[in-house]
Amino acid sequence: MKMLDRLSKVFNESKEIKIDDDSKIIIMSDVHRGDGNWSDSFARNQNIFFAALNYYYNNDFTYIEIGDGDELWEVRKFKDIIREHSNIFWLMSKFYEENRFYMIYGNHDIVKRKQDFLIENLYYYYDERSHKTIPLFKDIKVYEGLVLNYKDNKSKIFLVHGHQVDFLNYIIWPITRFLVRYFWRPLELYGVNDVTRTARNYEKRYKVAKKLSEWVKKNKHILIAGHTHRPHFPEVGDTPYFNDGSCVHPRCITAIEVVDGSIALVKWSIKVNKKGLLYIGKDILAGPRKLDDYFRNLMK
Repeated sequence: MKMLDRLSKVFNESKEIKIDDDSKIIIMSDVHRGDGNWSDSFARNQNIFFAALNYYYNNDFTYIEIGDGDELWEVRKFKDIIREHSNIFWLMSKFYEENRFYMIYGNHDIVKRKQDFLIENLYYYYDERSHKTIPLFKDIKVYEGLVLNYKDNKSKIFLVHGHQVDFLNYIIWPITRFLVRYFWRPLELYGVNDVTRTARNYEKRYKVAKKLSEWVKKNKHILIAGHTHRPHFPEVGDTPYFNDGSCVHPRCITAIEVVDGSIALVKWSIKVNKKGLLYIGKDILAGPRKLDDYFRNLMK
């Protein structure tokens, strides 16, 4: 199956969520929560992520995680990730309890597409403090894609991780995972870059972005993806392919907000106030731009 046809198949089979100008959505991907060891890229940003997610929880946002939330290529046991980042999962479970949480799988957590894995690892977790098994995301469904229908618009917003157009990370992902887990991961300790990772290969990032943009041009829908770790925010009039970046940038995380019928690219990082005190704050990197403006341009 051709790459673009593969994307269309995911789009056509995706759950549709209706949104309007009152909707408040935060989209993040490529969190890569690990087990806390030297290769856990998320560990240095976990406090930033927790502060950002706490802000979105308290301000009634719906959190949509669009792939690679957990690093399940390098880490074999999901319970090790939960134990290391228990505060993160606790907060995510609060979103889930209030029907404000959706999860999409990417290539690094593709095992979440299996129902058996979800039942064993995501439905419940063992709380070491209370010595009890506690619900985490009971009965959760993890999707390959989601579609946001804005005010019953003919053009829609397609959420997908983006690895579907990446041969190494989709067609032969078991081989790539094996190489990452048993070959590249040990070499990273010595500073050797993993060439299989799209995020660390400029040419691969460009090819993925080009393919995703081609799908947008052909199908006349907005697309928001992750996978490349490279934030992308087009202006009105350009091809409306967006990328939320990642949560493993050095010293910051990036995300996409959909609020009041507008879309924006934001960054959360550690800042210093006038008194020299550290705090975690948000900057708007691009936007906000009205969704209606993008949709009108698509229909021309």
